[in-house]
Parts: sequence; C-alpha cells; structure tokens
Amino acid sequence: MALLYKSDPVRGARWKALFAQHAPDIEFRQWPDIGDPNDIRYLLAWQPPENIMESLPSLEVLFATSAGVDQFDFDALPPQLPLVRMLDPAIESGMIEYATFATLWLHRRMGDYVRQQREGQWQAHMLVPAAQRRIGILGLGQLGSTIASHLAGYGFAVSGWARSSRQVQNVACYHGEAALDEFLACSDILICVLPLTDATRGILNRGLFARLPEGAALINIGRGEHLVEPDLTQALDDGHLSAAVMDVLGEEPPADDHPFWRDERILLTPHVAAMTQPDSAFPVLLDNLRRHQRGEPMIGRVDPQRGY
Repeated sequence: MALLYKSDPVRGARWKALFAQHAPDIEFRQWPDIGDPNDIRYLLAWQPPENIMESLPSLEVLFATSAGVDQFDFDALPPQLPLVRMLDPAIESGMIEYATFATLWLHRRMGDYVRQQREGQWQAHMLVPAAQRRIGILGLGQLGSTIASHLAGYGFAVSGWARSSRQVQNVACYHGEAALDEFLACSDILICVLPLTDATRGILNRGLFARLPEGAALINIGRGEHLVEPDLTQALDDGHLSAAVMDVLGEEPPADDHPFWRDERILLTPHVAAMTQPDSAFPVLLDNLRRHQRGEPMIGRVDPQRGY
C-alpha cells in the first residue's frame, strides 16, 4: 500500500521522513517516481495527473495539499473518488497572522508612511481608534469566523457576511443577498476569505466596491479569481477605495507589465498568507488515512456540488 506525493519536492522530503517515522506501513512515493501504479491507494497533490484513474487504477482517496480546492477540475475527477482538503492548523494560524498584519497596515496607514519616508517627508496622520474602524469579513466559514474573532479582540468593530446564518461572538453577522448591501456599507476595511465557486468568482468588482464606504480599503486572501483586477484599479483611481493588500492574483506571478507592481496604493505579496507545513499537517493527514482504513468518515471531505 502506497501514498503518492505530487507537489513541492522540498517539502516532499519532509513528508517522506514523517511517514517513515510515524507510518512505516504506508510506503511514500514522490512524483514522478511512482513505481507500480497498482500499489498506490492514496494521492497527496496540489493537482492530480491527467486521466487520474487510468494513471492510478487503484487510487482510493485524493488528498489536497491545500485548504482550498478550486485548483481542481471537478469535471475531470471520477465522482466516486473522495477529495479531502488539507486541514493543517498552520494554515489557519498563518491566515490569522496575515489578516491581522494587513488590517493593521491599513488601519495605521503604513503605506502612506512608507511613501513619505521615500520622499523624505515627516508628517503624522490622525490616529483613528480601533473601535471606530469597521472591519468586514466577507466569508464566515471556519477561517473567516476565526479571523473575525481575533480582530474583534483588538477592539475593532467587526462584522461578517455569509450566504447562510452564522453566529460569532463579538461579531455582527449578516447573511444572504438581502443583507449584503448593509454589510458592505459598514465595512471600512473589507477582507475576502470566501471559497472560490461559480457564485463567488469575480465578486470583488465595480458594483461591490461602489457599495463600500468612500475611502474603504480591500484585503484579498481568498483567491485571485475573486477580484476583477481592472475594477480595483478604477476604484482606486476614482478615490472611492483608498488602498488594498493583495496576496492572491488571477495569474501568479503577474506579468512584468502588470499595473499592481508599480501601484503604491497596493501592497502586493506572492501568495504567502499561509503555507501547508508538513510537521503540523501530518497528524491531520494520518488521522484521515487511518479513518479511511477503518471505514470511518474522513474530516474535510469536499462536496463537489458546493466546491468546498
């Protein structure tokens, strides 16, 4: 019985060591050295090979190396093959850290101070108390709810929106299309942590930006395809939005002539908000492997109809 790993080879070496130490009964193989494909029962991958069941005829479970699974073409996956997303606690802690950093960067106007330093300008700006800064979390799943609770601890006025009803302590929760306008109107800093689905693709667009307060700022740590990039530039040029922090883009890395590279109103980072760490992810993965071997439900199994 073997598990095939198809992702970053550097981290693959650590995965291999962990399996050797803690699960020697599961042979670890690393793409493209798959050996006899009939031995492979599990695949741990960022993206699977084409014609997956022809390449791996004995495959029983596909594990994603990421918390998000929008990189998978669900139409190309056999409907009977379980897809399980990665539930690495390091992903959640990394996203909380990044969301906090980005919120404080915008709240304390660090972009303005960086620009002023470059220009040799010494000028203080009025400090807005955290209680007067309204933070909106677009997406109140496990990750969004945790980020919302964490930011509320700084004294921010935090609200959140989801498609269905949620309750988060110290967070004003909105749900459904009918409540979206009210939620957006009280979001001085909007943080997108939505999953990428057909319904959320392109949701960060001109129409949504127009419903935010004038001077609002945007943080996207969801997926690049959530954003209509020219609409963000236009909203910044119009002055309706003041700044943005972008960790994800539709094309990564962006082209050399992409306007975000040189836009001082945008802080651009290379998809680093969180990364799967083998040492923290391994216990969760191994638990799911043992669950599958015992015939028990696996944690984090994806519903293809919902896309997450």
